[in-house]
Amino acid sequence: MKKIFLAILGTFILFSCGKKQASADSHSHGEESHEEETTTATLTSEQIKTVGITLGSLEQKQLTSTVKANGILRVPNNHKGNATALFGGVIRTLNVEFGDFVRKGQVIATIANPQYIQLQEEYLTVGSRIALAEQELQRQQELNDGNAGAKRNLQNATADLNSLRTRKSSLHEQIRLMGINPNEITNSSLKSALVVTSPISGTVSTVFAKIGSYVDVSSPIAEIVDNTSLHLDLQVFEKDLPKMKVGQTIHFALTNNPTESYTAKVFNIGSSFENESKSISVHCNVIGNKTGLIDGMNVSAIVSLDNVTTTAVLNDAIVEANGKYYIFIKAAEHKHEEGDNHDHSHEKNHQHKPGEEHDHSEENKKASNKTNFERIEVAKGVSDMGYTAITPILDLPKDVQVVVKGAFFINAKMSNTGGHSH
Repeated sequence: MKKIFLAILGTFILFSCGKKQASADSHSHGEESHEEETTTATLTSEQIKTVGITLGSLEQKQLTSTVKANGILRVPNNHKGNATALFGGVIRTLNVEFGDFVRKGQVIATIANPQYIQLQEEYLTVGSRIALAEQELQRQQELNDGNAGAKRNLQNATADLNSLRTRKSSLHEQIRLMGINPNEITNSSLKSALVVTSPISGTVSTVFAKIGSYVDVSSPIAEIVDNTSLHLDLQVFEKDLPKMKVGQTIHFALTNNPTESYTAKVFNIGSSFENESKSISVHCNVIGNKTGLIDGMNVSAIVSLDNVTTTAVLNDAIVEANGKYYIFIKAAEHKHEEGDNHDHSHEKNHQHKPGEEHDHSEENKKASNKTNFERIEVAKGVSDMGYTAITPILDLPKDVQVVVKGAFFINAKMSNTGGHSH
């Protein structure tokens, strides 16, 4: 009897264990199915604020087929100029300083020198002597015509007059180059100071002189640079040179300000190596916004080898799970109306006590305090400059809001709750 009882008990235990295991497997399978179907996570406004979740948009970026290069901003020499005094003198006034914008012909400085007065004095004196020389030549001509004068005297008078006229022409040009109108010079209007003007329109990049210093033609007073003609000189290595072509678009940023982006286009490719760097200069015209760009600034650039753009997001917007890549988008809000199908089974199971009313306002308040985020699978492409190219598995609207910061937290929350929030 004892053996029979033990056999029956063992059979009962095996049957019970098998039933429980089947039930557990069934529940587990149900959860896995439910997890695979659910692709949303719900966060409260407090969670969003605490984690710092930030929304952005899908952007179009040129991330494929690019070459990185360093370079420097240059202004061609034919768009630079030195304000220089053609005659030596002492700086009397200095009207500009570094960073000032000047126009062509604008007065930069005035210089003084007693020699300027001497040149004007000599100009007036030569003019008077020419008048006397003309009279002497006329007298000698008349004497020579009456055979009363020597021919040699006529020749000397002619030579003296020509010499004076040559000297006057020379003084006329010198005074004109000084910025003084020779025709306006009189005994009472002699000028002791000259003006130095800007040869081009542009920005004063350097002021070499100071008040009281002596300057001459070899000592420029100031340098003026026309920054509107900025060029970008890129240093491209030999291996990348075959990829470069005239007309390619360049995106670059200043080394000391990488957040601001500028644009240029290739207009010339060098044909010789620069020093010992084994790099070739690629010359580009800076187009569009040039605010803040100055001759000599160092830049980092991306050369676009084609004009194809691709959909891209910030690197932090992409998360990985189970060997796949995802982004999170803000799901559309669905408001429940009176006619909506809503599962009230929990209300049916909940027995209200007499006089007790169910408060829906608190539930509505909690619902409005939450945001749903939907996980979208994407195919990941190349990454560059903080962005990664993606191809969403599903078609997304252009104005969709993408989680660009905090996607990792949303993905972790979804994983911790088994794919759905409780």
